[in-house]
This record gives sequence, structure tokens and C-alpha cells, in this order.
Amino acid sequence: MIQDDIDKVITPLPHREGEGVGPLFLTFLKVGAFTLGGGYAMVPIMEREVVDKHGWLSREDFMNILAVSQAMPGLFAMNMASHIGHKRFGVWGGIVGTMGVALPSIVTILLIAIFFQQFKDNIYVEKAFRGIRPAVVALIAAPVFRMAKTAKLNLRNVWIPVVACLLIWALGISPIWIILAAGVGGYLYGKITKS
Repeated sequence: MIQDDIDKVITPLPHREGEGVGPLFLTFLKVGAFTLGGGYAMVPIMEREVVDKHGWLSREDFMNILAVSQAMPGLFAMNMASHIGHKRFGVWGGIVGTMGVALPSIVTILLIAIFFQQFKDNIYVEKAFRGIRPAVVALIAAPVFRMAKTAKLNLRNVWIPVVACLLIWALGISPIWIILAAGVGGYLYGKITKS
């Protein structure tokens, strides 16, 4: 059962005639360039581009990749881009998707490193970041509600994400332990209910 789920995520889809990796690169370049707040803030934009606009993945495939990307080490946005690219276009798609999402950050960091001393005490830059922070919170919150719908939360299982949030927030437990415990719990639950 677990192997089937893994195969769903890692097995590339059939290649469409005349479809190249150029649009994939441009899509992830746009996602990387115009999303502030990191990986989770990118989720709604990635979903709109990959699922709704281009139709490269089904919503279920997207959510499976999202789950796997969260559990993998490394940068979340890069994991998403590489898995989506690989799923749609194979190995080259994974490489191109990752390059597209990473390039804007690399360029931005280089520019900041070059000009940081000139702008670090600028009152306008400080005010701009104060305005950006609440927008980033909204960008992160939006996919949470979308994921809750896709994960088919109901009154029987809604306690799981609530308890996970409380354990992370109130007790400071690492999300890694929560993910591992949820994976083991889900596996055991599947074994018990199948018997």
C-alpha cells in the first residue's frame, strides 16, 4: 500500500506531444520571483499554475507531492518544484523546475549582499517589510484551508492537525517528530482497519 503511494508520486506521467520543459522553467521562475514568504506561501500559486492553468497534474497528484515534499529534507519549494517537474517531464523536468524556482532567490540574495550596507537603515525599506509580513501570513494560511478540504478532514479526524499544531506551538516539539509519528500512526491505522 505504501509502495503504491510512493509509486504514484515518483512515476512520471506520459509525455504530451510537442510539450517541452521551457514552460515549466518559466512557470517556476515566476513562482520563485513573485512569491514572498518561502515555500508554503508558494503553494497556492504553484497549485494554480500546475493544476488549474497548465493541467500538468491532477489535484490529487499535487497533494501527494505536497505531502512527500514536506517530509523530505531540504527546501520545501525546491522539493515541490523538483517533484512536480519530474512527475510531468522526468529527470530533466525535475532539474529544470528546481532551477526555475531557485534562480530568483539566488539573484536576489546576490543583489542584497552587494547593496545591503546602503539600505539596511532605510526607513522606507523597514516600512515595506512591515507591510509585507501580514500578507505573507495570509499566503501561508490560504493553502492550509485548501489542504484541509483535499485531505477530507471531518469530525472524526480533525483532532489530528489540531493536536499536531498544539504540540509544535505549545510544547516546541519538532515538526519532524510529528510527521514521523503521523506516518507511523497512519500505517498502523491502515494495518488495523484492513484486518
